[in-house]
Amino acid sequence: MSRTATDPDSGADQPPPGDDTAFFGQPRGLLTLSGLEVWERFSFLGMQAILVLFFADTVAHGGMGMDPGTAASVSAAYGTLVYLVSVAGGWLADRILGSYRAVLWGGILIACGHYSMAVPTATMTWVGLGLISAGTGLLKPNVATMVGKLYRTDDERRDAGFALYYMGINLGAFAGPLITGWLGDHKGWHWGFSAAAVGMTLGLIQYVAGRRHLAGRRATAEYRLPDDALRRTVRTLVIGAVVVAALAAVLATAGWLTMDRFVDLLTVVSVIAPVVYFAVMFRSPRVTPEERGRLRPYLVLFVASVAFNFILFQAYSTMMLLASTNARTEIFGFHFPASWYASALGAFEVALAPVVATVWARMGPRQPHASNKIAIGVILGGLSFVLMVLPTSGHRDDTYLMSAWWIVGSYLLLGLGDILLETSGMSATTKLAPKAFANQTMSLWFLSLALANGIQAQTVKLYGEVSNPAYFGVNGAIAVAVGVAVIALAPWLRRTMHPVH
Repeated sequence: MSRTATDPDSGADQPPPGDDTAFFGQPRGLLTLSGLEVWERFSFLGMQAILVLFFADTVAHGGMGMDPGTAASVSAAYGTLVYLVSVAGGWLADRILGSYRAVLWGGILIACGHYSMAVPTATMTWVGLGLISAGTGLLKPNVATMVGKLYRTDDERRDAGFALYYMGINLGAFAGPLITGWLGDHKGWHWGFSAAAVGMTLGLIQYVAGRRHLAGRRATAEYRLPDDALRRTVRTLVIGAVVVAALAAVLATAGWLTMDRFVDLLTVVSVIAPVVYFAVMFRSPRVTPEERGRLRPYLVLFVASVAFNFILFQAYSTMMLLASTNARTEIFGFHFPASWYASALGAFEVALAPVVATVWARMGPRQPHASNKIAIGVILGGLSFVLMVLPTSGHRDDTYLMSAWWIVGSYLLLGLGDILLETSGMSATTKLAPKAFANQTMSLWFLSLALANGIQAQTVKLYGEVSNPAYFGVNGAIAVAVGVAVIALAPWLRRTMHPVH
């Protein structure tokens, strides 16, 4: 039976009408997707804020007993795995599940992972991190793609919509560390992980409830594999997963697959994966010459994303370790857990995202080109680290305590940079994506996050080995240099990034 106009899913793959302005001038579906991200970020970043502290805490206090450098490296490796899996998540949505179901199943896996981490055993901690990695890889690239599907390519509300979406992300990023940090500090780390589990469950409930407002919600994949190929693919994936798990267990039991080697392996994969992925898209016969031309400037945006997120992710690793040992945990006489510093980043982004969205909406076609927004974001991220050179310099030993305002000021620069880069970067990705690789090109953006984490997993090993001024100063200066280089390339980027403005 053919579809009719009364079929509730007849417009499932089409953007809503241009007069759909129910959510602050944006399509109503943006509220559903932003609501999901509030709770997903609540759970993910709430857990991330205490994860490195949990790893570094003593076994007697319920931690894992790692030294700070190892704790930061393992935490970064977990982030690498999360975003590497996003490649499979994009492909599964394009070819098997469809965007809606990929996001739904991703959220279910994330919730199960957090519930697993609530069990106070080392084994369940690693099981939980594995489930969260798989679930986030399904959810993150596809929910961002669904946001892009709410807008037509020439809709000037797109950048403002992504800014509001990102504000939703950061509401969760603000609230998550407050709850999990307090529970981890006062009740125990696994109580904090329990709060993250509840948050993700609430996100899933509201996502299903708002389904009818979403574009891309149909039950089948947009580029679904033929039935025979689908069965072969599913069988291969299942067998492959079992073989890899068994091999990892054997190597770990034999003592070859140590934690350090696993971290190194993830870093190598994070470097190889984007190289292979770009090569596949450039050579694919399903990518038109025009689409291939738009992928070249995307390489520049990819490098910019790596440079910025290398700094950003350390807000939850080296900066968190620095705050726990060398920063005061009181403001105006109010004492707080060190993990609450992570909420400052979310708070700034919540406050600044609507300001940025309003500015872009009012400027309309006069707003800066996306490449310049991204470049400024990278420079601000670098400056957030350069700023930390000042309070960490001139001390005879490591027993000093800096004012809390230094950490807060660093996070202010980082938060503004994050808004500029991530909103423009994700928006540009949905415009530059070849049609046949729509969800997978968003996965490629997340591969830049995997590479940033992969590089971080090696670099953070130097934390505590070199002086803090040298560590933060050099890393920050590199990011600033990358941002300046992107600005220098602005004329070429403007010519080649059509239809991005």
